Amino acid sequence: MSIDILINSRSYEVRLALVENGVLTEFHMQRPMEKGLKGNIYRGRVVRVLPGMQAAFVDIGLERTGFLYVDDVHITEKDIENRMLDRDSFPVIDELSPVPGEISSRVHGSNIEDLLTEGQDVLVQVSKDPIGTKGARLTCHITLPCRNLVFIPLTDHIGVSRKIENEEIRTILKEQIEEIRPQGTGFIVRTVAEHAKVEELEADMEFLMLLWDEIRDLARSSKSPALVYEDLDITLRSVRDLFTNDVDRLIIDDKAAHEKLLHFVRAFAPQLQDRISLYQGDSPLFEAHGIEVEINRAIEKKVWLRSGGYIIIESTEALSVIDVNTGRFVGKNDLNETIFKTNIEAAKEIAYQLRLRNIGGIIIIDFIDMEDEFHREELFTTFKEAVKKDKSRINILKLSEFGLVQMTRKRNSENLHQMMCEPCHYCAGEGMLKSRRTICYDIFRKLSRNAAKASGNTVTIRVHPRIADMLLKEEELTILQLEQEISKRLVITPAKDLHIEKYEIIWQR
Repeated sequence: MSIDILINSRSYEVRLALVENGVLTEFHMQRPMEKGLKGNIYRGRVVRVLPGMQAAFVDIGLERTGFLYVDDVHITEKDIENRMLDRDSFPVIDELSPVPGEISSRVHGSNIEDLLTEGQDVLVQVSKDPIGTKGARLTCHITLPCRNLVFIPLTDHIGVSRKIENEEIRTILKEQIEEIRPQGTGFIVRTVAEHAKVEELEADMEFLMLLWDEIRDLARSSKSPALVYEDLDITLRSVRDLFTNDVDRLIIDDKAAHEKLLHFVRAFAPQLQDRISLYQGDSPLFEAHGIEVEINRAIEKKVWLRSGGYIIIESTEALSVIDVNTGRFVGKNDLNETIFKTNIEAAKEIAYQLRLRNIGGIIIIDFIDMEDEFHREELFTTFKEAVKKDKSRINILKLSEFGLVQMTRKRNSENLHQMMCEPCHYCAGEGMLKSRRTICYDIFRKLSRNAAKASGNTVTIRVHPRIADMLLKEEELTILQLEQEISKRLVITPAKDLHIEKYEIIWQR
């Protein structure tokens, strides 16, 4: 399987496409004006503690305060002792950011009001970008990723990526980390490090330890709220998070960004620099590889299947619903076989769309109902296999008797639709407008209600041209009857500047 990373870099926007066998499977985007915050570390100040929600709001210098849940709070044994001696005391930044070896953890059964106090300074990291009306999700469980390792400075733990399935390699990697890590520190071995040398692991570890020292020093000297560490931009993150040994090429179309990328790769993954190239074709990079068309399709609600069936994807802030339909597909032999083939094809397409669109939260999939138990089991197995390529954490419940699949997909940032679209200025995101006839009848009722109060003989009605067309043609008889009822002459005036649901009634004296 060929895998390419394509990066379209401009001063106003950087777009990244992960392409597998010529098919766009992941799309990421970063705009300087809307830069993501995930991974950034702040010295923040607790502005409100909410016992009823077991959470706190923390000011990190953004427009909206961040949300810190009780399970994401770190507290040390030293903090507990201080609280026992003085109930009014609370830990300062040093206690919530212990040096390696000073282990902190969630105290079982403790409440948020026992751990945090309003006005307290805390070191927090953004674990989820602000989405919709919600502020950033914060955590005190700091993690610092590098090429081969993820450093967890406040935890005494060694972990290995689940995607490294060979138990012998997992054991060797754990032993190597145990041998070279400082006592009391935590590290997770990333998938890309499956065949890494000890020297490479050691170099990553040394870099991460120095970075953590710098962060702590800056946190101590800063005044809340303050940014103390900013995560890499999308171009460098592509090397750190996506550029595995399975990737054949990384192509970027900006010379300055290409040089920056090579400099980073030479320091952290020199073996990959030969796979990085600068695009110099005549056509734009994404157009030459058919990416632009795929991006535009990825924000449409209706997705057609090859058979002629289709799926509809509807998303709200917390819930997404996907509906499967046979569409133009009529099958060959019997109805059950037609439905089964449509569902199987839809299952694979839905797994692909979830990853491409970065749809997260609660997801309900309404497959076409099937009576055959074997077909139901086959569909569920196919869908579970299809989502295995997805890097996000996914939980799937069994197919219900109504043909529904309930699942969750971890959401760390806005989905593609939220990043590239905004609510319609006509319908305010509702997706529906009042029908033209409904608007006409609203006007009729208002005229009847207020006619007795007006003294003039003529009423001018300014409406959108589409409403005017209906009033003058389909509702012509109603207009004549209404003129007789209210003893007024009605003048319909089309106005292109009006929203289709808005109108003006001018009572002339």
